Amino acid sequence: MYDYLVVGSGLYGAVFAHEAKKRNKKVIVIDKRGNVAGNVYTEKIAGINVHKYGAHIFHTNNKKVWDYVNEFAEFNRFTNSPIANYKGELYSLPFNMYTFNKMWGVTTPEEAAAKIEEQKKAAGISEPKNLEEQAISLVGTDIYEKLIKGYTQKQWGRPCTELPSFIIKRLPVRLTFDNNYFNALYQGIPIGGYTKMIENMLDKIEVRLGTDYLENRGELDKLADKVIYTGAIDAFYEYKLGTLEYRCVRFETELLDKPNFQGNAAVNYTDAETPWTRIIEHKWFEFGKDENGNDLPKTVISREYSSEWKPGDEPYYPVNDEKNSKLYEKYKALADKEEKVVFGGRLGEYKYYDMDQVIAAALQRSEEILG
Repeated sequence: MYDYLVVGSGLYGAVFAHEAKKRNKKVIVIDKRGNVAGNVYTEKIAGINVHKYGAHIFHTNNKKVWDYVNEFAEFNRFTNSPIANYKGELYSLPFNMYTFNKMWGVTTPEEAAAKIEEQKKAAGISEPKNLEEQAISLVGTDIYEKLIKGYTQKQWGRPCTELPSFIIKRLPVRLTFDNNYFNALYQGIPIGGYTKMIENMLDKIEVRLGTDYLENRGELDKLADKVIYTGAIDAFYEYKLGTLEYRCVRFETELLDKPNFQGNAAVNYTDAETPWTRIIEHKWFEFGKDENGNDLPKTVISREYSSEWKPGDEPYYPVNDEKNSKLYEKYKALADKEEKVVFGGRLGEYKYYDMDQVIAAALQRSEEILG
């Protein structure tokens, strides 16, 4: 009946489905949730586009990807400038001259660089072997202890000494007063929310919601010649080689009868004692206004709690340490032998993708498969 069955209506699945439809292929998209858009799903509460599965800020240096997403949505000019809250002390993220001034009282880039170098030398780090050593070599001991250590251990559920150094290599550190967290040419939030953008990608494509592929695999596989699978790769193989580790995020979302809770879209709580990792105030992704430019009288906040994944939970991001990477390679060897199934996306490829990387990967794969 169909050329392609796409499992999952998140970014990877939606992009592939759109590209297949564009080439006159018959496509059906299924999703076990009751809505499209996967983890970028946004829902309206009191006129505010709420990022139900965590904050998603689109940023990229890839012009092809930027032009592509702008076919389906108009993006605003939102710039990510989060704040770090350490026991009531507020610091600028990314780490920049505002951070260094608050931490050490320095006022020039030369003084800041000298302070970082002094602390790096005192720690005796030459070749960083783990996240802790990598962080200290980038920003010194004081900033690591206050603004990285507690937050990172809450996020990953592991001591920083047990985490690979590459996790923090993309951490922005600037000897300027630039408050833009992402060093990206293009950045913003789709006006009207991500759900609307995904719905535009899936326009005129058949979508079945509330349909679990793994529970109905036998009958669903008969529908199409090929399957594009964006779920967890180990779940596809019924965990027969072992279970890959993921991190989960739990959200406590509240509608508050006030116009402003924290004055910023994202505030990270970097001490180990505060149980949540950050609080998102969704309205500030769109400057506190509705789509007609009116001020919104209420606000919605989400506290985020990180936890270890267990079967039945929603996996958010892979734990790409050495042990899990080796297990994934075994699953990938199985996946490469599949003639009917193509694996893609953050869960299908067990990769900590940013949104633009997911889209780029889906476009590349669709060109390889569809021509």
